Amino acid sequence: MASTSLLPKTISPFLTNPPSLPSTHFTTKPSFFIPSADHHLPCTRKPSILTPYAKKKNPWIDIFDDGEDPDMEYGSLFVDGKQDEDTRPVDNPNNPYGFLKFPKGYNVEVAQLGLKIRGDVRRCCCMVSGGVYENLLFFPVIQMLKDRYPGILVDVLASDRGKQCYELNKNVRWANVYDPDGDPEPAIYTDMIGVLKNRYYDLILSTKLAGLGHASFMFMSSARDKVSYIYPNVNAAGAGLLLTETFTPDSPNLSEGGYHMYHQMLDWLGRPIYNVPRQPVPPLRVSLSRKLKEYVEAKYRAAGAEKGKYIVIHGIESDSKASMQSRGDTDSLLPLEVWDQIADAMGGFKPVFVIPHEKERENVEEIIYNEDIGIVFITTPGQLAALINDSAGVIATNTAAIQLANAREKPSIALFGSEEKGQIFVPNAEEKKCIIVSSKTGKLKDIDVGAVKQAMQIFDMSLALV
Repeated sequence: MASTSLLPKTISPFLTNPPSLPSTHFTTKPSFFIPSADHHLPCTRKPSILTPYAKKKNPWIDIFDDGEDPDMEYGSLFVDGKQDEDTRPVDNPNNPYGFLKFPKGYNVEVAQLGLKIRGDVRRCCCMVSGGVYENLLFFPVIQMLKDRYPGILVDVLASDRGKQCYELNKNVRWANVYDPDGDPEPAIYTDMIGVLKNRYYDLILSTKLAGLGHASFMFMSSARDKVSYIYPNVNAAGAGLLLTETFTPDSPNLSEGGYHMYHQMLDWLGRPIYNVPRQPVPPLRVSLSRKLKEYVEAKYRAAGAEKGKYIVIHGIESDSKASMQSRGDTDSLLPLEVWDQIADAMGGFKPVFVIPHEKERENVEEIIYNEDIGIVFITTPGQLAALINDSAGVIATNTAAIQLANAREKPSIALFGSEEKGQIFVPNAEEKKCIIVSSKTGKLKDIDVGAVKQAMQIFDMSLALV
């Protein structure tokens, strides 16, 4: 009887001699050979790495995918130019589930071919991290979406404070409270995933720095394209596997990028593709409703101010969350003692102090010796924008008031702890009729009051132009 061997069979030559694959496919940071001017490639085809915005995809997903072919020629239907307005039938208002009102015998074909071939975006969800300041600076991204994808429906997920901004944006359909930076309960977490899935988004944008957890949340939304910022460190491990496009900021605090904190996302959204030229970055603009203007007008008239004859003062020192600071500049509130010296040199304008909480009213009345002042209690960015819109100008620290003044094209004086911060958060200040006054010690409380008083001439010039 032949004895059977219990030893494993010999390994086949296929396993002993595996095919050699490029090492770049198995490294997290693939190295590319970029030819210089001294080297000439024998191949006439340009490598895709040299073309702008032809970003190498994650090699762990498909090791043979080098991105789009730069020599590919388009010309058939649904591949060139911008998308058309959505031609779908309207929603049936009598149906609680929101089904479309299809005519009898109508062939149901909701999704167009361009949705897949050309990458049309009919519905987009924006998950915006941060408070009022960060959501205000996201407005140009929303306008870019409306310009680049005609007929797009934009929804927003933001914190409770951030959601208040979207009464100033007419381009947003729905704004829901869901803080991307929070730690929601499992019931809220799963419910929001269900909400996102039921809305059938084509694109989800997120400004929260994503790790594997946040990337999984976006992946479970079933959106076609999932685009997000990721951590610039090891916390981003695994996130790129679940996302369509990623952006790596220079710092773990995205808000330190100032006014252009979303420049990578804007650059990607406005990229030239499908014979559509590069989309210009729109400026920050806000819209005000008539009802909001009338409500705020009653407020500042009750404080003794008249339209066009008062200066808004914003940024008094307080522990309230309604101060509307930026996460990238924590030293952005001034003590009332310094504001008292500034308010003395207002000239023919009435200083109107914006308080973020009613408990600050007594402090302002006690410390500010100028009796001809107004005090207005305002906590929402919409009311603050309406107050600024009817004013002669703004004097504020690095809060949302400065960005709102620039959006409404009002003259302003911005107080910063350093000159570098001023250039980051208010670029091209002269074009925006804004004068930046910075502290020489690096601390905002040591700001030169004399320089602030000298800068107040900008309000006299604006009054003369009126």
